[in-house]
Parts: sequence; structure tokens; C-alpha cells
Amino acid sequence: MAAPTAAPGGSGSGPRDAQPHAMLLAAYASLAALLAAALGLELFSRRTPGPATNPAFARFQHRFLRAYLPALAADWLQGPYLYKLYHHYRFVEGQIAILYVCGFASAVLLGPPAALLVDRLGRRASCVLFSLSCAACCLTKLSRDYLVLAAGRVLGGLATALLFSAFEAWYVHEHVERHDFPAEWLAGTFARAAFWNNVLAVGAGVVATALAEWLGLGPVAPFMAAIPLLALAAVLVLKDWEENRGPPRALAKTCGDGLRCLLADGRVLLLGTVQALFESVVYIFIFLWTPVLDPHGPPLGIVFSSFMAASMLGSVLQRVAVSARYRLQPVHLLALAVLLAFLSLFMLTFSTGPGQESPAESFLAFLLLELACGLYFPSMGFLRRKVIPEKERAGVLHWFRVPLNLLACLGLLLLHGSDHRSGTRSIFALCAALMLLALLAVGRLFTVGRHDPELRLPPSQGPPESPEL
Repeated sequence: MAAPTAAPGGSGSGPRDAQPHAMLLAAYASLAALLAAALGLELFSRRTPGPATNPAFARFQHRFLRAYLPALAADWLQGPYLYKLYHHYRFVEGQIAILYVCGFASAVLLGPPAALLVDRLGRRASCVLFSLSCAACCLTKLSRDYLVLAAGRVLGGLATALLFSAFEAWYVHEHVERHDFPAEWLAGTFARAAFWNNVLAVGAGVVATALAEWLGLGPVAPFMAAIPLLALAAVLVLKDWEENRGPPRALAKTCGDGLRCLLADGRVLLLGTVQALFESVVYIFIFLWTPVLDPHGPPLGIVFSSFMAASMLGSVLQRVAVSARYRLQPVHLLALAVLLAFLSLFMLTFSTGPGQESPAESFLAFLLLELACGLYFPSMGFLRRKVIPEKERAGVLHWFRVPLNLLACLGLLLLHGSDHRSGTRSIFALCAALMLLALLAVGRLFTVGRHDPELRLPPSQGPPESPEL
């Protein structure tokens, strides 16, 4: 199925902004300011020296990260220019929305089977399969055929499921079972991985801009640049890692146990409600930010890097806030994240009005939303670990993702069926309403868990020490 021969502009499809240099400068200035704030706060939070590092553990951690980080970098490279690539191929906004729906739907359908595949095929082999499926997804971007691109989105959904299950599962098994390191050290490795993941995300936007715009290679270039990184990750996994497998699990039993846990504990149900509402809005934002800002001329990769720097700042703020010095509770920070996201979406309902577009205000609102994401994800992760039993976690998280992806798909399908100029504003209004519901759910969680020690930081200690960079 070939691409159509014409396509209108994105939302705000009138003349390009009269002063595109203003958006250009805003993107670079925001990136510089947010990076300076995030790195400054990061250094402030690490003023006290961490514990001495075990040399054997340091070598093992390095062996994991040097294969994992190229995989993450390849994944981030595909973010800044995905929508732009489809638009470059002359697909209209509604068709692009369907391609995104294919990715979201494949994520929810392939998630549980992928988790079982990881245990049965082997974690190391599954990491290699991630590289192969992600590389195939990137290669489909060379085609202008709509069905090939849709198949690529499905491959991307499989790759995402493997990236966020196989690597972590391999590491946890090796850390605890093979090397017998203390379980408390796991948090240090994942904190270090999270820091470098943020750095890679910011860098990926700059590299994508250099390839697509500065060198003039076009929006497909970042996808091709991801393939050597995927090959490097696969080679290092095969060279340095040993295979391990998990115990066999039945898909029906995993999902059934997860559903029973979800329905039996009101705290779990409230967390699932907040996650579905908040993260479905984030998925819709991932689709909409490009058509909102691109007509006004900013470099998309630099805008993407600014978003990632804002998220990085939020995650550093969260870590400082829950430290022994300040002792703010994660549930309080979760409420703050949802409130900031609601304010951001409320701003967007005005800044994206047909004929009244304000790209600077929209850009600021997007940065605020990313800052909220930086606060949200570590806070939600802490609360999930506290209230969801380990043996039911995979099944519960699957049920969390079902309404999440359904809401995201519904939002994009509504956009597909509406006028693209008024539809964008309507979708942001709908997202603001969803975030208001999430705020009510957080308030209810606040009430339920007011005296619940499981929802609070341990009284005698803060979170684990941040590792050395």
C-alpha cells in the first residue's frame, strides 16, 4: 500500500511561524538551562561519598552496563524523528495515528507472551532477539509502504517488551543466584543505569538532529544509526554474558493471579488507576508533540533532548526529595507529579486552539509535563514495589497496561476521526480530564494509605546511596 501523494501540515497547519529563529533559540536555551540544573543538582546530591565498591561487583556491573547502555541508546535514537519520518513519506495525521496505535496495541498483546518467552528461550538469547527485532524494525523505516511500516511498529512493540524484561531479568538472576551479591546492591546498579539512561536520552536527541538536519541525511538517518549500536549490544551479550533461564510459568495462571491481587487490594487498584490514566496521556503526548511544534521550525532532536533533560531534572529532584535530608514521601511526590501534568495539559488546551496557536507556551507546557514524568516514574515504582507481591507482579503489571494502552489507542483513534486542527485541542482537553481523574485517585490513595507504613519510606533509612558515576 503506497503512501498518498499529498498531506496537509500538522496541527497548526497554517503558515510557518514568522520567527522560526525564536523557537530555535528557545530549544537550545531550554536544553542548556535544564541540563545545567539537572547536572548541578546531581552533583549536589552526590556530595557525600558512597560506600566502597567491591572490585568483583564493579567488574560484573560494568559487564552488564556496557552491553545494556548501547541497547538503550539505540532505542532512544528512534524517538525524535518517528512522526517526522511518516510525515516525510506523505502520510496524513490520521494514518500516522493508526501506525502509533499498532505499536501500542502490539505492546499490550505481546507483553505477557514476551515475558514467558524470556524465561523459556533464555534471558541472554532474548537480549539478542531484542537486537534483531529492533534492527528489523529500523530497516522497515526505509520503506514507504504503509503495511511494511505497520509491521515495523509491531516489531517495535516486541522489541520494547524484550528490552524492559530480558536485560533486567538476566542481571537480577546473575547478581543474586550466580554471584551471590547482596540483594541490597541491586538498587545501586539500577540507579546507575537510570542516570546513564537519562544522559543517553539527551544525547540521542542531539545526535539525531546532527544526522537528520545538520548533515542533511533526512529523518530516516537516526534509525539507520541505531543498527550498529544494536549489533554492538548483541555482540557484547554473546561475548560476555552466560545464559540463564527462569522457572516455567503458565500465561493463564500469571494473568489470573495478577487479576485476583488487583481486585483484592484497594491500594493496588488505585495505583493501577493512576498508572493507566497518567501513562496513557504520556503515550498520547508522544504522538502529538511533533505536529504541535514542527510547523514552527524548531530542531526536533534538540526539542527531544530538552524534554529528556526536563525528565532527568524531575528524577533528580525526586531522589533529593526522598533523601534522608528532606524525607518527602513518594505518595506526596506522586500527587505533585499528577498535579503538574494536569496544569501542563490545561495550558495546552489554550495554546493549541485553531488560529490561536502559541508554540512557545506549548513548548513550556511539554517541558512541564516531562518534569512531572521525572517525578512520577520513580515515585510510582517505589509504591508498586511496596504494595504488589513479587510473585504476582508480572500479572498485575500486565493488567495495569491493558487500560493504559486502550486509553492511548482510543485517544489516537478519536484524533484520527476528527479535523486535525480542532482535534488536537480536543484531545488535550480530554487528557486534562483524564489527569484530573488521576488526581482524584491519588487523593483517595492518600486517604487509604495515610497510616499505612508500606506506602512510606522506612523510618530508619532513606533510599539506597546513589552510586558513583
